Formats: sequence, C-alpha cells, structure tokens
Amino acid sequence: MKATLARSGASPLAFLSVSRSHVGRVRKVNEDRVLDRPDRSLWAVADGMGGHRGGDIAADLAIAALRGLADAPAPITRAVILAALDQANAEILARGAEAGGVIGSTIVVLHVADGEAQIFWAGDSRAYRARNAAWEQLTSDHSLVQQLLDQGLIDRAQAARHPQGHVITRALGVESVVEVEAMSFAAEAGDILLLCSDGLSRSLRWEIPRELDLIDPRAADRILAEALENDGSDNISFVIVAAT
Repeated sequence: MKATLARSGASPLAFLSVSRSHVGRVRKVNEDRVLDRPDRSLWAVADGMGGHRGGDIAADLAIAALRGLADAPAPITRAVILAALDQANAEILARGAEAGGVIGSTIVVLHVADGEAQIFWAGDSRAYRARNAAWEQLTSDHSLVQQLLDQGLIDRAQAARHPQGHVITRALGVESVVEVEAMSFAAEAGDILLLCSDGLSRSLRWEIPRELDLIDPRAADRILAEALENDGSDNISFVIVAAT
C-alpha cells in the first residue's frame, strides 16, 4: 500500500491526497487499481471484472490510459480524459476477446483545473464529497440495483442486501462504445472528496466517516481497517482528496 501526501499547483487551490488498495479478506487477487497524482490534480479508482480472464488487466489498462495523461506535459482537459477512457475501453475489449470472454472495469475519475472539479464514471465505483461537514454521494451507480431504486421497486434497505447487487449496467471493455457519465462543480477550500470501489462503499456500515477530515495516512488506515472488519469480501480501494 502506498500513501501520497503532496500539494498540487494545477489550480488556485492546493490538494492533499492519500490512497489505499487492499485485496480484502476473501479474494486472492486484487483487481482494483488506483491513480493518485496530486501533482497533476488527477485521481482515479478502477475496479476490474473478469476473474481468471483478467479483471486486474482491465483495471490496469484503465489506469494506464489515465496515467499517460498525467505523465505527459500537455494540459489535461475533459476531452483528453474522455479520449483516454475510450482508448482504454477499446484495449480492454480487445484483451477480453483474446482471453475468450468478457473482462471489464468500472472507473471513477476526478480532475481539477482552475478551481473546477470534474468527475467521470462508468459502473458502481463512486465519488463522495464533504462540504461544510455534510457528506453527499455525487455519482449514481450504473447498476441493476440502482435502476430498481430509481423505479421505486425496492428501498435502500432491500438494495443493501439484494442478491444481484454486483450486476452493473455500464463499464469499460464490455461494449464497443461506453457512455461515460460526467459532472462538474466549483471546488472550494475545505472540500474533501472520496473516490472508491464498491468494496469500500459496501463495507462501511455507517455514513462516510468524519475521520476523513484528518487527511493523513493514519485516517486512511483506520478507514481501511473498519471496512475489512465489517466485510472485506471484496477488494477495497479508495483515494481521499482534500482541497486547501
């Protein structure tokens, strides 16, 4: 596991970030991948699917496409992020075909430029924001359970224990064209953002912890330990980003 605490000069705000990725208590392979690049104000979490066919490869390809943007000197824009995700989608689709089946990866991306935070996602990896001590989920899952919730066919208690809770309706590498959802907002000093795979969002038994206000590796370790204690049946990955 790696922690990154650094300042970014890519916007009027400065950012501190810390990340964790853990295999969990049950699975043998970690199919999650994390990008933690505060130097370029770019962060992401990918959750691979495909098991022995290569869910970890799918997540690797998703993060590699974004890392290429972070490593290049050119400005990072909405257009180049979407292009990178399209590239990753095509590469994952091709690798799945080579493996004789479908592999894929959910993705959630955060980029901040000139004070504007942009979030991109496909699948059930999530983004949350704390502002003025109030937490809210910014993304809406692309999943069967979310569709049932939106249609009023189940409530949140039923959703939490639904037998098809792992069925997602959108991901990189599943179709030739992937529809990546996006949103943006003006970032403010004091904002704390959390990107995570569903291994974290399903493992936490309480609202997003106030401990995230302590943006340091110890806070991340406590969050991970709590998630492992509560469930840990899936890989657990997250990035915490604080605007200062």
